[in-house]
Amino acid sequence: KLKVDAVNVVGDVLVSAGTISYLGPFMQVYRTQIEKEWTDSLKELTIPHTPGCNIKMTLMDPVLVRQWNIDGLPSDDFSISNGIIKENSSRWPLMIDPQGQANKWIKKSEAAKQLVVLKSTATATIMQRSLENCIQFGRPLLVEGVGESMDPMLEPVLANATFKTSTGEVVIKLGDQTIPFHEDFKFYLTTILPNPHYMPEVSVKVALLNFTITKGGLEEQLLNATVEEEREDLAELKVRLITENAVNARKIKEIEDKILMLLSNSKGDILDDEVLIDTLAVS
Repeated sequence: KLKVDAVNVVGDVLVSAGTISYLGPFMQVYRTQIEKEWTDSLKELTIPHTPGCNIKMTLMDPVLVRQWNIDGLPSDDFSISNGIIKENSSRWPLMIDPQGQANKWIKKSEAAKQLVVLKSTATATIMQRSLENCIQFGRPLLVEGVGESMDPMLEPVLANATFKTSTGEVVIKLGDQTIPFHEDFKFYLTTILPNPHYMPEVSVKVALLNFTITKGGLEEQLLNATVEEEREDLAELKVRLITENAVNARKIKEIEDKILMLLSNSKGDILDDEVLIDTLAVS
């Protein structure tokens, strides 16, 4: 399987890269249609690819996706694809979120990292101070309720206009201030406008992501709400099981990585390597 995947990786990654670059603003029906056109073209051009390849098949990390679901991201294919695009894009995400589900997901998933939440109507002073603090100390920043035009103050951040000083430090210029750029800094934008029209100069600076709720996502949320109302004990059990599964899956992944690392670095007879034997026993 690995040999086949190694050959097909060219076409598979091409489709995923196209999805990340271009398909964020579209609903699932259009994404599926365009992906099919792309795979048909790959077939015509005899570019190796996995039949029916898509971003979920190529780039999904099951452990990470399970954590997203715990944090409130619906588990339908459309929402998961949005999460994968957000995770892999080199541009900061601007999420079209009329129902507020992306907002809730980001707030919960980034809460442990001391997420700072701002309204787009915040004063220039508050916006400037928040940006400076978050960029300098590596805290995530969420700007809610963005309109169809962007505050000019956000331009350097959206453009990722960082540069290195003579000492090798990565910095960014905000107004008159030059701020050290922390590698853990993350920036999110959400809009409640259901069908916003962004100018091309805005669209090329952000990763536009359509989080408008799908029928599958709505059905799932209605089902969850019904179960929580009628059988609260089952709802709590489900959350507990999902959380435990996520923790166990992450532990297994960490142990697998450690086993591979120990095997690749092992010297002499691996049966004499006590650390490796103990790690195998733990797994």
